[in-house]
Amino acid sequence: MRVPTSRQYRGGGELNMTPMIDVVLQLIVFFLVSGHLAQQEAQVTLDLPLAESSQQSVESKLRRVTVNILLDGSLVFSGKTMNQEELQRRLLSEHEEHGKELEVRIRSDRKVEYRKVEPVLLGCAKAGIWNVTLAVQPGAK
Repeated sequence: MRVPTSRQYRGGGELNMTPMIDVVLQLIVFFLVSGHLAQQEAQVTLDLPLAESSQQSVESKLRRVTVNILLDGSLVFSGKTMNQEELQRRLLSEHEEHGKELEVRIRSDRKVEYRKVEPVLLGCAKAGIWNVTLAVQPGAK
């Protein structure tokens, strides 16, 4: 049997890059869409409450969801207005999916009464979510 030399062997030594390009493009689209949704949750214009002891938000590996409470008491979660029961179902599903790796950030207008914030806090507790933060602006009362 003859051993092929480099001139005689012209077989398929090429790599097919099409699948790799497809995967990279899908990842780019995924990160663009997920980044846009995360920004959209914080773009609801609210006059946040002032707090003397506020801390700057730090980036973490936790999954963060934002619940916006508007001045009229309506709840906005992932860009959709929903009632308390719908929010409770969403919080439960998020907790089942992410477990202890979930943080809920509550953003409300400073003029919103506490009685409209309390059901959201109770909903988090019922869903087993204990990592809850309130968005505030730094400053004196």
